[in-house]
Amino acid sequence: MASLPPLDRNTCVPLYHQIQQRLLHQIHSGALKPGEPLPSALDIAGALGVSQMTVRQAIKSLCEAGVVYSKQGKGTFVSGIKLEKDFRQVLSFTEDTKARGFTPRSKVLSFEVQKPDEEVMKALRLRSDEKVIHLKRIRQSNNLRMGIECSSLPLRICPDLVETFDPRNSLYEILAERYGINMMVADEVAEAGLADAEAARLLRIAKGSPVFLFTRISYVQSGQPIEHVKSTYRGDRYKIVNRLTRQNRGILSSQQPM
Repeated sequence: MASLPPLDRNTCVPLYHQIQQRLLHQIHSGALKPGEPLPSALDIAGALGVSQMTVRQAIKSLCEAGVVYSKQGKGTFVSGIKLEKDFRQVLSFTEDTKARGFTPRSKVLSFEVQKPDEEVMKALRLRSDEKVIHLKRIRQSNNLRMGIECSSLPLRICPDLVETFDPRNSLYEILAERYGINMMVADEVAEAGLADAEAARLLRIAKGSPVFLFTRISYVQSGQPIEHVKSTYRGDRYKIVNRLTRQNRGILSSQQPM
């Protein structure tokens, strides 16, 4: 890494913010590349003549912005993650993240049996007296907060799930292994949106930041809907990919009504 420019001690701009901006410039310029470690707080503090606490404050702000991420016992690294959302496959967040070589983690916000709202009841074709298992999690990739997922499943298909499942693990894996439930098809709608106050707080982004809003209904082979998911994912850490094909014009013409 190139040496950091000296700090301006005659300005009202806090020293930690100046350090943050200098590190950010090196990341954006390519002097610090994705996956590379930041210099230690001790080294930065010595080079700039400030306390390690001031440097840690600067690095913490970069972590919260998702620009860098920390690995316990190993240091802080430049983030290069921007996950792709592939609509061609029915994959859980855990499966998708592992397939891309990253480490999935979940922070559980709630995991309980509750009465479904009208949207969930209609999507899962539930009777008015049925309840659902509701799981709300922050989904993380390599310790970066990527999104918030709220999953609902009919209680009748896995009545002991709340008592026996660790919701930090893969939901799809436990459904397949313990209950023989395999998601085969999913209908998913993606919309662009802005982070509300709760999403901003949980994802550590500014209120009004761009986000993707996903609504997903997953089905088993028989066509029975099993899961309803509402998700909010960071726009700066996710992108949507798909493959589109164009049919042969001659084939299209031959399919027109006579």
